[in-house]
Amino acid sequence: MSRMGSVQEQGNRNVMQRIAANLSAFPCLLALAALLAGCGGKEDAKPAAKPALTVTTTTPQQAMLPVTLTANGNLAAWQEASVGTEAGGLRIAEVLVNVGDRVRRGQVLARFAADTLRADLAQAQASVAEAEANAAEAANNAARARTLQTTGAMSASQINQYLTAEKTAQARVEQARAQARIQQVRLNQTTVQAPDDGVISARAATVGSVVGNGTELFRLIRQGRLEWRAEVTSAELGQLTIGTRAIVTATSGARLEGRVRTIGPTVDPQSRIALVYVDVSPLPGPASGSARAGMFARGEFDLGSQPALTVPQTAVVVREGFNYVFRVNPDNRVSQVKVQTGRIAGDRMQVLSGVTAATRIVASGGGFLNDGDLVRVVNSPGAAAVPTAAASAPAAGR
Repeated sequence: MSRMGSVQEQGNRNVMQRIAANLSAFPCLLALAALLAGCGGKEDAKPAAKPALTVTTTTPQQAMLPVTLTANGNLAAWQEASVGTEAGGLRIAEVLVNVGDRVRRGQVLARFAADTLRADLAQAQASVAEAEANAAEAANNAARARTLQTTGAMSASQINQYLTAEKTAQARVEQARAQARIQQVRLNQTTVQAPDDGVISARAATVGSVVGNGTELFRLIRQGRLEWRAEVTSAELGQLTIGTRAIVTATSGARLEGRVRTIGPTVDPQSRIALVYVDVSPLPGPASGSARAGMFARGEFDLGSQPALTVPQTAVVVREGFNYVFRVNPDNRVSQVKVQTGRIAGDRMQVLSGVTAATRIVASGGGFLNDGDLVRVVNSPGAAAVPTAAASAPAAGR
């Protein structure tokens, strides 16, 4: 039995040697056999990769972007007038305005009790009448003395006395009239009037109080004009000129527009800050808030416009504190590209580095992509035709 098994094994070895000899004569068949042996029992090749996202593409565009300079500052009164009294020792009888009231030039703001001054004026006027009567009598005496001057009835000294008395009486008339005018002026000062159009910003006048000469009763914002005192660094100061336009927003929400009236002549040596004075007025349209002197305000100076390379804001993805866009490569795979961004205007953002005007990028949806992802590109309606990878390279799997 064992002998028969050994004979059979010898026969099998002979058959295998003959097959190997035949295959060695045909190397291509040997390679094919090896390939089939390696692939035998395995699955078919992997199917083509599927796109991670369907996207539209765009290219950076040149646009004119406004150049602005942002600054902070306070709103203040253009000029404030101090309204006081020149008549001291009088009692305030009536106050006619309050803080916030708009007044016109010459409008009465307050009145003092004037009974004493009226009595003083009447007394002064009576003194004028008495002086005028005495002056008339002295004038008549001087006239008679002149007629007797040539007759010798009166001595020269007597005639001179009458002539001197006439001049003295006339001087006393002028003095009495001056006193009457003084009393009239004091009486006029019992009414406090606005020196200019404007808004009452402070009031110290109280009915019944007796005030001294020169006491401030009201403060008036002349013509109701406000100014924005912008704080600008010395490095930024050279960008501004007289007349530069500015848009200012107060903390109340009020929006104002204005132009630079003057630039401060000095720079603070500690902070290196200079003040820029901007005349402001409310923007036309519905008021969104009220501006008041003393409010903090933030504004932007309009410095013109400059050309810039821009992309849609939707194309920029922020990751780990950096800005990126996704460049679409010829094989429809995307590359994550870091960009440096600048100003924003509407829905466009300036890019300073990282891409060129010819770079094809994903217009939106980049937040769902990773570096190297395959995308399917479709152009949005109205967009310029952009060659896709399918037009320049064979489709995957073909």
